[in-house]
Amino acid sequence: MDVIELLPRLHLLRFPVGQAYLWRDGEELTLIDAGTIGAGPVIAEAVRALGRAPEDVRRIVLTHFHEDHVGGAGEFAALSGAEVLAHRLDAPFVRGEAPGPAPRLAEWELPIRAEVARHLPGGTPLPPPSVTELTDGEVLGFGGGAQVVHVPGHTDGSIALHLPAEGVLFTGDTVAALPPEGVLSPGEPVPTDPVEHTLIPGVFNLDRPRLLDSVRRLADLDAEVACFGHGDPVLRGAAAELRRTAAM
Repeated sequence: MDVIELLPRLHLLRFPVGQAYLWRDGEELTLIDAGTIGAGPVIAEAVRALGRAPEDVRRIVLTHFHEDHVGGAGEFAALSGAEVLAHRLDAPFVRGEAPGPAPRLAEWELPIRAEVARHLPGGTPLPPPSVTELTDGEVLGFGGGAQVVHVPGHTDGSIALHLPAEGVLFTGDTVAALPPEGVLSPGEPVPTDPVEHTLIPGVFNLDRPRLLDSVRRLADLDAEVACFGHGDPVLRGAAAELRRTAAM
């Protein structure tokens, strides 16, 4: 796993499939998404490498129930005691009470999905001991007040997290960034000049028309920084990039 500092209070944790984010408020940490099965101990080691303890992570906020986002949540919650939070519509799948509905794939998505599946570990995720259910508009106690934004389409219970005080938006898989890759690499400084991004609405969705409505909702937010479930974050001028994506 790669650990990349994006901002003084924000790190990207990049896995073979997907990524998560670690946000810092003083002595308290928040994890947004948790990687695939087996990621829990790896995240704990990354936290220690940053000079912190896993117990400093107070909450794990999951943007949706897919395996590359929740696989490590129960593992890391068991190691850290962190609270796990997810939208009420995805929470039953995070808890392991039922399998989540499969995405409705377009024909062109089938080979992409097959390639992604090759890199996903097998097995069943360890369910978190409990899941706090979220609804649209709730404000969470990190990042100066993180607003829960319900963005259905990728899954019924997909959420984004908007930190207005910080100008940061976590989109989950509602939006993704395509290559060029390698812009953000471990040990390399984060670029201060704008970097060309190609953003697209998310793939592997339950309901693409609803997803496109959700992309438009995110484009209306005033975000300087946008962090995605897949692809390099936009570190400057994210709102304009999202508006272009919404107009596609």
